[in-house]
Amino acid sequence: MSVPLIPAAKGVADASQVDSVVDKYLNYHDDNKEDHNALRKANYTEMINQYYDMATDFYEWGWGTSFHFAPRYKGENFYASIARHEHYLALKLKLEPGYKVLDVGCGVGGPAREIARFSRAHVTGVNNNQYQLNRAALHTTRQGLNHLCAWQKGDFMHLPFEDNTFDAIYQIEATAHAPDKVACYKELMRVLKPGGLFASYEWCLTDEYDASNAEHQKIKKYIEEGDGLPDIATTREVKAALEEAGYEVLEDEDVAVLHNPNADLPWYHPLEPRYTPSGIQHTPLGRTITSRALQLLEAVRIVPKGTYRVQDFLTRAADGLVAGGRLNLFTPAYFTLSRKPLE
Repeated sequence: MSVPLIPAAKGVADASQVDSVVDKYLNYHDDNKEDHNALRKANYTEMINQYYDMATDFYEWGWGTSFHFAPRYKGENFYASIARHEHYLALKLKLEPGYKVLDVGCGVGGPAREIARFSRAHVTGVNNNQYQLNRAALHTTRQGLNHLCAWQKGDFMHLPFEDNTFDAIYQIEATAHAPDKVACYKELMRVLKPGGLFASYEWCLTDEYDASNAEHQKIKKYIEEGDGLPDIATTREVKAALEEAGYEVLEDEDVAVLHNPNADLPWYHPLEPRYTPSGIQHTPLGRTITSRALQLLEAVRIVPKGTYRVQDFLTRAADGLVAGGRLNLFTPAYFTLSRKPLE
């Protein structure tokens, strides 16, 4: 199945309900009258499914099948940087042919397929969104990788696997959706074999984030609303949660930080407005054209009513991510490598 020609929130089963789903989703993030943080965490499954039912087509249309960021080295193209970011996890996990690996929150399976090809390990992707799982299965069949990849519907807070099932586990920007980091990491440990490794790229606030700064609060809110997050943890909180869950944290580093900033491109570069073929969609002109086009397509019933509103909150997410990256108060790639104790 090819990437959608026009993003149309096709994950919403009843196309006539897209506008209503947008309303319900945005209500979770409407903190104007009262703080809905507890509501988001209590109803994380519904909120996240609403988000990905609406956003998945937009992600594939504008980004590809690996829904994550990566800094880009000089001379490296976007897709090479994405693959390198995935290979790094495979190398850190020391994956080998025949290993049983779990991809937590696998999206439409781009990273799982790349890591399986690269390592020859067998990767099982778990995801609580059926539309994304359907897309993952279709892409995998098309690429002839069904012998190396499998897909399982499930909640990463309550995994549908026996204890000590997997040789290694990784997650890429997925457990940012978890309502309780410690409980999530404990559940992942349950299905990891003793001595097994867990590698993670976590979305985090950095030490530069100031909770009393109104601009910082606005940026955080844009990211939460535009990316289906109940909240955003700090790097310190994530490391503490891993340790509380019982892991031995072997490595931790913000790998989004550029080691050669005069030559390399930051992780948020693809979202920055530029009057180029790849960047024009993020410019005021490009956004206006996209919004007007989607509204026109809604009017003639080619896409469901509410589609342009999905594009609108995804645009706010892009603004928040770029601002958070430029101010270094947010990272999408706080890398940790942790080990489950042998006993």
